[in-house]
Amino acid sequence: MTHPFLDLAPLSATRFAAIEDRVARLLDTGQDVVIMQGEALLPLEGAIRGAAGPGTTALNVITGPYGQTFGNWLRDCGATVVDLAVPFHTAVTADQVRDAFAEHPEIDFVSLVHAEAATGNTNPIAEIGEVVRERGALFYLDAVASIGAEPVLPDPWGVDLCVIGAQKAMGGPAGVSAVSVSERAWARMAANPGAPRRSYLSLLDWKERWTDGGRTTLPHAPAQLEMLALEACVERIETVGLETVMARHASAAAATRAGALALGGGLEPYVYEAREAAPVATTLRVPAGVVASELVTRALTTDPTLPLAAGGGALAKEMIRVNHYGPDATDEAVRAALTALGTALEEKGLRVDVAGARRAVEANWG
Repeated sequence: MTHPFLDLAPLSATRFAAIEDRVARLLDTGQDVVIMQGEALLPLEGAIRGAAGPGTTALNVITGPYGQTFGNWLRDCGATVVDLAVPFHTAVTADQVRDAFAEHPEIDFVSLVHAEAATGNTNPIAEIGEVVRERGALFYLDAVASIGAEPVLPDPWGVDLCVIGAQKAMGGPAGVSAVSVSERAWARMAANPGAPRRSYLSLLDWKERWTDGGRTTLPHAPAQLEMLALEACVERIETVGLETVMARHASAAAATRAGALALGGGLEPYVYEAREAAPVATTLRVPAGVVASELVTRALTTDPTLPLAAGGGALAKEMIRVNHYGPDATDEAVRAALTALGTALEEKGLRVDVAGARRAVEANWG
């Protein structure tokens, strides 16, 4: 008995390379793009361990939990790390990055998250990229959440290592990811004696065995289901149009923010300024006396598929995330999520205006 998910024809090197080319077009980049056979943490860690070492001085920008993780990896590599941490309710600025370079002119590597789905902020990469280019540092960017929700342009921004994943705004699979690599980044890795080799983390192995070989022979058996899902995901974006997909995410963010303010009940946007709020997810601060994780649990009893989650770690007490990305970047999903939160807040004796929230969603949907 055949099964469409199990009895698949082998994925050829030609088709694998064609999918890489489509991802490169999505990023509008002339850099090498390597599709990695794992969730985005694989290229995120592999890129840092490949490009950083004991001689590296890294500026690690922290606007959420992933920035903290990158700092740990950099220290593990033996790099000297300068942390630039900003409150999670805001974004980092180009001036703050410029000041860090002025104080530490030896910085030669910058790590940064574009959009932090975990905290709901997004950073001005184009402006920061100008500063990084002026200083000649290598620029490493986590664009896993932002790709598909807002512009991601490695070439004009001067990003040397740009990591993306398909599982958020792209609406694709979680088990496969990609990284664009500049010539400068390849050179940095080649000169790094500590760069992973003969390892699943090794980008250099992929370069030597795949990219430099003309992409004719795959280094190992590809993850077929994930690769086919990625192909379908990119094809869907190409068909609809990337601008249309990004506009849908921008509408979802604007509608969620406006709807939450209209809902009341003490909910407030966690990211103070709308221009610093990520289009991939909206974070909300709960009123005093309310535990965010408990509120989300109650809201999800009405529909466990709603795109709601409490903040991670210590943020579980004060933050709610409305994850309006991918298939949930719709006005229906936003209205349903706010309605469920309104019901849960009302049960706690707080005054809410669910009808007003729904009207605000409709009025602010682009």
